[in-house]
Amino acid sequence: MLKQQARLIALSVFALDLVLVSTAFVLAHRIRAELLPWIGGALVSEAFYPMSRYLPLLPVALALWSLMLWSSGRYRSHRTVPLRAEAAAVLRSTVTASVLFLLVVWALRLDERLLDDDRLSRLWIALFALFSGLLLLAEKVALRLVSRYVRGRGLNFRTVILVGANAGAQALAQSILAHRSWGYRVSGFVADDDEPAPATLGGLPVLGRVAELGAILDREIVDEVIFAIDRRDFDRFEDLFLALQEQGILTRFALQLFPHTQAKVELEDLDGVPLVTFSTSPTGALALAWKRTLDLLLSAILLLIALPIVAAVALAIKATSSGAVLFRQTRCGLNGRPFTLYKFRTMVENAEMRRAEVAHLNEMDGPVFKASNDPRITRFGRLLRKFSLDELPQFWNVLKGDMSLVGPRPPIPEEVARYERWQRRRLAMKPGLTCLWQISGRNQVDFDQWMRLDLAYIDNWSPWLDLKILARTVPVVLTGRGAS
Repeated sequence: MLKQQARLIALSVFALDLVLVSTAFVLAHRIRAELLPWIGGALVSEAFYPMSRYLPLLPVALALWSLMLWSSGRYRSHRTVPLRAEAAAVLRSTVTASVLFLLVVWALRLDERLLDDDRLSRLWIALFALFSGLLLLAEKVALRLVSRYVRGRGLNFRTVILVGANAGAQALAQSILAHRSWGYRVSGFVADDDEPAPATLGGLPVLGRVAELGAILDREIVDEVIFAIDRRDFDRFEDLFLALQEQGILTRFALQLFPHTQAKVELEDLDGVPLVTFSTSPTGALALAWKRTLDLLLSAILLLIALPIVAAVALAIKATSSGAVLFRQTRCGLNGRPFTLYKFRTMVENAEMRRAEVAHLNEMDGPVFKASNDPRITRFGRLLRKFSLDELPQFWNVLKGDMSLVGPRPPIPEEVARYERWQRRRLAMKPGLTCLWQISGRNQVDFDQWMRLDLAYIDNWSPWLDLKILARTVPVVLTGRGAS
């Protein structure tokens, strides 16, 4: 019942969010069509479609905002989520959805009979993004204020007892007491039968022992029971857990299976069998689907735009040196899967066979080879490398799914074989064309820092982080900073 109620609340908030996005859509049009021409005169007096001609774009906008908002993970209990974190998530979702909306409208170039591009107001799109973000933020703040007001009047609280009188149970109780806005009240502790049972613990009463839990539940109002026990004691508490289920009391386990792990813990279901999942890389299906969608959309657009450059570079390579236009090399992809990486050839023919001749020029520590004065690089190849033009064929790798636009750079198998154990985790995400290393100095960053930047990217990944890295990559590529 409680889970169904939580889902109903989540769906209600989600529906309200979509109503606000629709309101922002209409409000932006009204202001652009009626208020701004009156204020700005000739500056914004160009032809502008009536609302009826913009409505076909509303389903596109709602689809984008729906997916970005839902994939942000904000539609669950917010008792323990700081307002700042929720506001940041709303802003990230709004900005990402707005950018994708602009890209979709631009890429589709809707039929002129439906929408003439010359009369599609970019200012309206900007106003729509602004108002949707402001309305969603206002809604979240209002919901927080209302819920805190209600809880301040002694309503909407959930009463909890903690099974366990150990240090972990005390720490959990203190955390709950320190965050009264979460809406929980701790009635007290229930000590294990073989634990000391003082009258109070951390200022909270010890209500009795586990053997007396039935009587405790009869005399106390209890909404939830949290077991803060050692993982080796799970079997001992099975009968007690089943008894709580029969009474309809929400039961939780404070799981610290491996206290020192940094992995994210998720509970999944496999054909009715619950699985506790430990992951050190992103696992959100919707967010990863958006990453793939962005890869397909942007790589296809950029590859089409770059076709004249690709043709010119291919002709120049043929004219300035002998050998194939494309360089093919086996690289390690997601979790070490081998794939063929494509680049424009920037070195003389048979350069790989001459690797030993230039080993002494290596400027990087660790298992990688980087040499700014590598004599195998052709004169034209050095120009290609400076502005990363040699990597244009890798958009094909992105379209195939071997790579992503953003991710750790793909290593060769010989490098991976020499990785330390902690460094192999960089293979937990699909390799990319650009990454934090690319925008942080590239060849000026030592190998150890390079690996740590890749792991920082994996630990903090979000669609918004990808967009920021892509934006920062543009000036790096145009200026050739850090390239060899």
